[in-house]
Amino acid sequence: MDGYDESRKLYSDTLRGDEDAAVAFLAARAGGGPVLELGIGAGRIALPLAARGVCVEGLDISAPTVEQMRAKPGGEKIPVMLADFTEVPVAGAFRLIYVVWNTFFNLSSQDAQVRCFEQVAAHLTPVGMFVIEAYTPSFLHRLRSDQYVDAESIKLDEVCLDVLRHDAAAQRLEENHVRLTQSGITFAPVVQRYAWPSELDLMARLAGLKLKERWGGWGREPFVSDSKLHVSVYSK
Repeated sequence: MDGYDESRKLYSDTLRGDEDAAVAFLAARAGGGPVLELGIGAGRIALPLAARGVCVEGLDISAPTVEQMRAKPGGEKIPVMLADFTEVPVAGAFRLIYVVWNTFFNLSSQDAQVRCFEQVAAHLTPVGMFVIEAYTPSFLHRLRSDQYVDAESIKLDEVCLDVLRHDAAAQRLEENHVRLTQSGITFAPVVQRYAWPSELDLMARLAGLKLKERWGGWGREPFVSDSKLHVSVYSK
């Protein structure tokens, strides 16, 4: 888990520039709450959502990442359970449950992803919604030899590389964020099992949910064939 924690600390606190749009989208569907974020991390979305007066709770498997949130203003007020969100082991029902930035794909098997949908459905109010933000995997099939190496940043005293290998048959990504400095090398590995939007829709149906909305981004851009990501909303 050391590598996973390192990766979560590195990226869960990184601002993407879409935070305002994401929070506005979620707040409009929260109905005052309560809401639950799966993979709450360092609070990139949860903290500004809570600042709008929405009652937010969280679930995450990485204690060091949650500690980052605790150190921020308002972070100590958000209840967080340290657990794998395959099971969603929380009490009560929620008006909104959401998972952002491809975090759903950290569940490394189809069975685990189906189980998550089932557990989410069991914790939604009758009018509750489940929101998933994730990338569309079409870009992976354009990779040369099912792999790539990308220089994320280059400085005089530091080089950061993104190294990825794609297994199309297993729908699996093995990725490593490698940081090279004079003092040594650090690795932040990520393993994901991605799913196409249509597969997520089927998982939802198995759990008693149905697709309500799908957008190409938090700004409600149309979802089209070349959309790089999707924001999907499921309801009972």
